[in-house]
Amino acid sequence: MAKFVLSAFADEYSKVFDEQLVGLKKHGIGYMEIRGVDGKNVSALTEEEMYAVKAKLDAAGIKVYSIGSPIGKIKTDEDFEAHLDKFKNCLKAAKILGASNMRIFSFYMADGVTREEARPQVMAQLAKMLELAKEAGVTLCHENEKGIYGESADCCLDIQKEFGGEIKLIFDPANFVMDGHESYPRAYEMLGDKIYYMHIKDATPEKCICPAGCGIGGVREILADLNKKRDGELILTLEPHLKVFEGFNDLEAGEKTKMPNTYATSEESFAAAVNALKGIIADIQK
Repeated sequence: MAKFVLSAFADEYSKVFDEQLVGLKKHGIGYMEIRGVDGKNVSALTEEEMYAVKAKLDAAGIKVYSIGSPIGKIKTDEDFEAHLDKFKNCLKAAKILGASNMRIFSFYMADGVTREEARPQVMAQLAKMLELAKEAGVTLCHENEKGIYGESADCCLDIQKEFGGEIKLIFDPANFVMDGHESYPRAYEMLGDKIYYMHIKDATPEKCICPAGCGIGGVREILADLNKKRDGELILTLEPHLKVFEGFNDLEAGEKTKMPNTYATSEESFAAAVNALKGIIADIQK
């Protein structure tokens, strides 16, 4: 039986970092995937700010499981060398904050360029990032995301094969749904044994984000199967997306993800996401 360990994008609880730590402790979550810090993306933190964040993490007893970077969320015709500078700053953040993992993406296609045409450049850029990450002792973790090269299970599998599994897989059920792909069973059947960790959010047939288990992402079915097949810890990072939060518009290109916004506060929507996931885990581990 798997041991599910909860992490979270705590910037969806509050943009204020001190309040993020309070929210994680309130919900009994000991890990975070750090993304927004006092309204500033983790990729833009100065070294001084990183050390200040680390001191607060240590005082709160919270660990950073992964750097929730925006790396790879540029088009293939944008300045990759400038993007590498941002990537290197994220590697520095990983070292200072004690994170062994970094979330990345696999680039948007330039206008008029197909995935097949973009593939050589995508793989070359990922290879350069992997080289630098290995030197820094950081594991790169690719998230399926709508619009990027690796939006589908097939393309995620392509990246896995290209790098012999050295770039790990983050499985996000809602993101498959949002771009018209079948999360469960198809994507899971292709990728389930390669899942390194998960981002937990779900989506309805109308492509609106909803609490885990309330959509068609197959979250319950996936976790139930992983519970039977996995031994040891598996990190589940909550990414609620149940209420528009500060900084959200900077995270997405093109059409924005639809959120229900039926919650009065970010704290309330965060609690709904936590409770839904905890309920599923409790049910499947009876």
